[in-house]
Amino acid sequence: MDTPNTAALRRTPLHPLHLAGGAKMVAFAGWDMPIQYALGILQEHLHTRAHAGLFDVSHMGQIEVSGPGACAWLESLTTADLVALPDGRQTYALLPNDAGGIIDDLMIQKVGPVFHVVCNAARLAQVQAQFAAHPPGAGCSVTLHEDRALLALQGPQAEAVLQPLADVACLRFLDVREYPDAVAGGLRLSRSGYTGEDGFEISLPAAAAPAFAERLLAHPDVRWIGLGARDTLRLEAGMCLYGNDIDEGTTPVTASIGWAVAPARRNGGLRAGGFPGADIILAEFAAPPAKVRVGLLPEGRAPQRAGAKIVDADGRELGVITSGNHSPTLGRPIAMASIDRAAKNAGTPLFIDSRGQKVAAALASFPFVPNRYCR
Repeated sequence: MDTPNTAALRRTPLHPLHLAGGAKMVAFAGWDMPIQYALGILQEHLHTRAHAGLFDVSHMGQIEVSGPGACAWLESLTTADLVALPDGRQTYALLPNDAGGIIDDLMIQKVGPVFHVVCNAARLAQVQAQFAAHPPGAGCSVTLHEDRALLALQGPQAEAVLQPLADVACLRFLDVREYPDAVAGGLRLSRSGYTGEDGFEISLPAAAAPAFAERLLAHPDVRWIGLGARDTLRLEAGMCLYGNDIDEGTTPVTASIGWAVAPARRNGGLRAGGFPGADIILAEFAAPPAKVRVGLLPEGRAPQRAGAKIVDADGRELGVITSGNHSPTLGRPIAMASIDRAAKNAGTPLFIDSRGQKVAAALASFPFVPNRYCR
């Protein structure tokens, strides 16, 4: 993130509301996005954990795949079991390259015969290129919806806030439903989130987004939340950030997200393999790669940042921190790192090389803060 050249950056439909709300704007993935508001990152983070935070995620790609063969085509490019995905449900999936690396991580929703794919803003061009390199069959259409906005309402009060506007109490984690709305037009709501809290993603027509956001913000429990707190929340939830914890050189098993390869797509499954890089990825379940993503609890109060080296007691390099920050919920530093699997398995004492000083770090399980999804 850096100081934006606003003339060169795209703006979401909520941009005027961010400015009116006193947001500090930064350049992110080619967009002018709010990193924080007057509350500040710490208080925005804690507000989301205690109440309900509203995130503008309209910069993310929203792609519709429909028509005959849509399911088979999309499944041939991802690690998901879309054949068995029920109507009104969504799943987390990976879009791998031929070497088993991750082009992007996706959320895929099934609503009737249509699949809705949400991808990272910074990876939209790469996702589209992969789709173009493996064109679908006749009658199957792939449409990027730049005419829709995307909001995320996260936190323990999210259901209570949204219920008067749409009956969401019946939804459970990973459910998806479409709702008519006299003000906003067609809403598509999913119940999940990148924060580890209960919450909803709201896809709606771009022209209707500002008025709908203002309806949510009128509730006393709702505040705008920026990218800064979004990052600390996802880190506490143990979730990967593309470009930090996963990339095109990282395989699912290396990233400790092998669970994103559906059982039906693994060796012995009903439709094993069939996606790019499948031979490499599936082989790693039997013979795990040398590196693995782990959680770390560094000693002391100072946050340890991405790029810091992980070493053993003798200074031998074992890996690198991929994400690190102060955890507002725990009141201490937390981090993710890619380290030698052998060192993890052997219980080797780990240290962070922090400007020449060794800071001890203990292994930790994900998530750092327990998830509170509505299951």
